[in-house]
Amino acid sequence: MSKRYRKTWVEVNLGHIYDNYTQIKDICQKEVIPVIKANAYGHGAVEVADYLIEKGIRCFAVSLLEEALEIREKHPDVDILVMGVISADDLTVVSKQKITFTVSQKSLYDAMKSFNGPLKCHIKVDTGMHRLGFINPHDVVALFDDAHDESHIVLEGIYTHFATSDSDRFYLEQQVQKFKDLLDNLKIKPKMVHVSNTSATLKYEKQFIFTTHVRVGIGLFGLSLEKESYGLKNTFKLNSTIVEEKTLQPGDKLGYSITYEAKEKEKIGVLPIGYADGIIRKNQNGFVSINNTPYPIVGRICMDQMFVKIPDDVTIDETVTIMGDDIVTIDDVAERLDTITYEVLCQITYRVPRTYTNRK
Repeated sequence: MSKRYRKTWVEVNLGHIYDNYTQIKDICQKEVIPVIKANAYGHGAVEVADYLIEKGIRCFAVSLLEEALEIREKHPDVDILVMGVISADDLTVVSKQKITFTVSQKSLYDAMKSFNGPLKCHIKVDTGMHRLGFINPHDVVALFDDAHDESHIVLEGIYTHFATSDSDRFYLEQQVQKFKDLLDNLKIKPKMVHVSNTSATLKYEKQFIFTTHVRVGIGLFGLSLEKESYGLKNTFKLNSTIVEEKTLQPGDKLGYSITYEAKEKEKIGVLPIGYADGIIRKNQNGFVSINNTPYPIVGRICMDQMFVKIPDDVTIDETVTIMGDDIVTIDDVAERLDTITYEVLCQITYRVPRTYTNRK
């Protein structure tokens, strides 16, 4: 949706995204690969990539081939790594579009050997996450040895993914050791070696002398699973507007299933945002922010609207921040929903237009 008619929008602070990138790079002293999968965690992948490319960044990571092709359509010369699974049928596309992809199983590598065209990939190693990647290190060593004879295949990188970088250091260290042992058995190290997501980058990466890059997703947007802020700045603010007012008398009921009843004369503001936009019904009884003051969400959240209890001096056309300021942070919403900030951001759907500020 390119044009905004409904008074609901996300404000994305591009300058803060770049500030976070430079802050993280200063912390880890490594090259940072911005991870802009899932529409850049709800911020808008193309717009975020556009801005970071203006700033000189030339390497990105995504999850899906579709996401990579969306970026490639505008930017023919940047490096894009697909971290998810591709199939042998996709090799023609990745070769033609110069997309770097991940190899996590031998069947794909076997198909690559018989493919007629240049291919560039990273090898993913499963050191304990047990999601994607080669489990047996001997298979990886054999693959690297074999690839030396395949002139059309470039094994540019190798990586793994931590299961507990935010929670269990002992398990993380076990994964690190497995990965280091594998690297020691490679005759020639690839150009790019990366293991750390945001939490590991902030806490441990400076200790990893065997890596060249880090992969940072949520940290780029000022968030992490850590209690410490590490100097990161918020980049995402979800706003709406009061479009209608209702005055409830004592005993009046509100919304679907009439879950809310006024105990006194109350003023209710109706906002044009609901669960189809990603504000799920579990947010009932949470808070929004109006003029730096919290006000309660009341009644069932509808598909397209929600209700807020407001004072007399708050009127129609008043801007309401659903989340992303100092009063209702994204962390607050994640805690309210018993989830993580990643999920909160990714829930905000395409129906909500993104606007971009602070392009410095």
